[in-house]
Amino acid sequence: MVRTTGPESIDSSGKIQKEPRHHHEVFSAERAGQLDTRLRRLLYRPDILAERLVKPGDTVLDFGCGPGFFTKEFAKQVGDEGKVIAADLQEGMLRILEEKMEREGLLHRVMIHQCSQDSIGLPTVFDGTVDVACAIFVVHEVPDPAGLFRELSRLLKRGGLFFYTEPYFVISGREFRELLREAEHAGFEVKKRHLFFLNRAAHLSKVV
Repeated sequence: MVRTTGPESIDSSGKIQKEPRHHHEVFSAERAGQLDTRLRRLLYRPDILAERLVKPGDTVLDFGCGPGFFTKEFAKQVGDEGKVIAADLQEGMLRILEEKMEREGLLHRVMIHQCSQDSIGLPTVFDGTVDVACAIFVVHEVPDPAGLFRELSRLLKRGGLFFYTEPYFVISGREFRELLREAEHAGFEVKKRHLFFLNRAAHLSKVV
């Protein structure tokens, strides 16, 4: 799955041109072990991130959850009254996640959902039910980020939190700013921008 469309620009003749964005391939489930290592846990501290973003009883959407590197800590934090929706495109990633959650005794707190290439695809009954949505190192793999942001906005409660981060070596500062503008057009307000370790990150709130 790749993203191939880009922002508009004006050429020397005054005509509007589409600037192609870089193609970003999906990180294969065959390399899932690289996503859950001791070094990554030290660098990204998923336990601390979960404590900062999630409250007991929350419904959390972990979009692009992969093998569950962050999902596990989200599931610990929501408690038995909460729920984590772990959504990913790849069946292989979701199998790894399910086995991990079962070993950790957390599977009852996790709903596992396989996305399609162009939609999260959750039933409309989930609209307006999500307290926190996370898209960690994944939006650059999505073919239609604007469509994704609209879908996330529909799923979140009014005032709900959207935590969004991209790798600095994949997404330039300019492209990240463009993506944040697309999120704003989908009904989000950027509350703050910061670095998540060395990666570009933002906290957004659903406002409409």
